[in-house]
Amino acid sequence: MKVRNMVRLGGAAVLAIALAGCSSWDGMSKRQKATVTGAGIGGVAGAAITGGGVLGTVGGAAIGGIIGDQVGKR
Repeated sequence: MKVRNMVRLGGAAVLAIALAGCSSWDGMSKRQKATVTGAGIGGVAGAAITGGGVLGTVGGAAIGGIIGDQVGKR
């Protein structure tokens, strides 16, 4: 499988998960929304940086979620 296809597949998976989470978006606090958004952006960025690597995607999502959580405090 080519790297470009893996990045697309990873991005599509993150997008699908994010859209599924939007069904409960109205009941979330500002901080929770920031955490979810940060995790989504971090996951896509991690996948792009590592060429679709699983560890990069998961690591990016984790770091993005933590950053989003901290930004959402304000």
